Amino acid sequence: MDDPKVIALVVGLAAAVIFFIIGCFIGYIARKRSAEKAIGSAEAEAGRLLEEGKKEAEAAKKEILVEAKDEAIRIRNEAEREAKDRRVEVQRQEHRVSQKEENLDRKLENLERKEEQLNRKMKDVEAEREEVAKCLGEQNEMLQKVAQMTMEEARDVLMERVETDARHDMAMRLSALEQEYKDSAEEKAKNIIALAVQRYAADSVSEQTVSVVDLPNDEMKGRIIGREGRNIRAIETLTGVDLIIDDTPEAIAISTFDPVRREVARLALEKLVSDGRIHPSRVEDIVEKCRKEVDLAIRKAGEQATFETGVHGLHPELIKLLGRMKYRTSYGQNVLRHSIEVSLISGMIASELGVDVAMAKRAGLLHDIGKSMTHEVDGSHVQIGVDVARKYKESKEVLHAIEAHHGDVEPHTYIAMIVQAADAISAARPGARRENLENYIKRLQKLEEIANSFKGIEKAFAIQAGREIRIMDDMIFLARDIARKVESELEYPGQIKINVVRETRQSEYAK
Repeated sequence: MDDPKVIALVVGLAAAVIFFIIGCFIGYIARKRSAEKAIGSAEAEAGRLLEEGKKEAEAAKKEILVEAKDEAIRIRNEAEREAKDRRVEVQRQEHRVSQKEENLDRKLENLERKEEQLNRKMKDVEAEREEVAKCLGEQNEMLQKVAQMTMEEARDVLMERVETDARHDMAMRLSALEQEYKDSAEEKAKNIIALAVQRYAADSVSEQTVSVVDLPNDEMKGRIIGREGRNIRAIETLTGVDLIIDDTPEAIAISTFDPVRREVARLALEKLVSDGRIHPSRVEDIVEKCRKEVDLAIRKAGEQATFETGVHGLHPELIKLLGRMKYRTSYGQNVLRHSIEVSLISGMIASELGVDVAMAKRAGLLHDIGKSMTHEVDGSHVQIGVDVARKYKESKEVLHAIEAHHGDVEPHTYIAMIVQAADAISAARPGARRENLENYIKRLQKLEEIANSFKGIEKAFAIQAGREIRIMDDMIFLARDIARKVESELEYPGQIKINVVRETRQSEYAK
């Protein structure tokens, strides 16, 4: 510890500490004085700024007061001006109101004067009315004395005369209108029918079902007959037809009431003849194949008919029955072609008249559907057709058209009338049905004979190709009797019109 170096070091450290403390104190004193000096300067500057702010605030206050006084003066002047304008407007309105009141007072005075005048006129009119009534009463008394009738009786007589005259005028007008409508309706009907016939072009004569099979030679007849007739018996048994093998060279006739069976037999014979192998088992195979071919042809014919006419939605059984009509004929006219014609013509007429075209075509196509049934179903083709169509859920309009197309019932719908007309057009057009000359002449002679058989007939003429009888006689109801006799004694296609002509014209139809 007594080392001089250590002592010197300690003394040096002590001295340094003392100098450091003294320096810190002196710096503190200096900074304090500097801060006090800065605070004094800031306080002086703040006082100066405060004085300047007070002066500026006083100046702004004075300016705001001056502006507020100016604005108040301006607002007061505008308010006084508006008040003045409103007073002027009020005065003007008051003046107008006073003028209107004066005008209303004058009008009220005029109305009061007119009311007084009207009251005076009403009194004068009432007095005149009483005078007129008095005069009328006196005149009525005088008329009753002269006519020896009361007023009620005279009124009844006058009303009766007026009613009679009115009825007469009405009858005349109705007669003129009826004649006008008849003339225009007949002309329009002719135009519609002519248009329908022109638009539909069909064959002059429809095809007939073939009932004769050609053979390559007469030797084939023996092969068809077979040993002890077994081949021909097999054919007749399986097809249900009768084969007529006579002296006609190289031909066999097929006889049957059913055209479908006849077609099956014809196809089977043609196949057997072309094949050359003819024995009972072969006949059975060929007949079965031909029967299937005919069934397929029937279905295709029905589908073709619906496609050609545009009738859709038919029951499959109805389509099959339509196809069977391909093998039916009526007076030489193919029934299926006839039905297609009636359908198309019905559609044309319906379109001209604005009636349901689709329904007219449907009814026309199905109107003869009863003819496709065989003899196994009893009844007329009309009733059978109605039953078949009802069975397959056809509409009431179609059923009624089928029932009324031959006049069995009175048609009461446009569709039924259109189908009836189209059926007559298709059946009666030239060339539609075959009839040989001998039968045609006999029918004309029979028609004239029936007409001349009645008493009082001077002369009767069969005209319009045997579809009309013209009789010269003076009996009005003669036409009906002749029509009934024609119906009972003749068979004919369509209908025949009987005209009795003298002072009046009376027509009846033998249906």
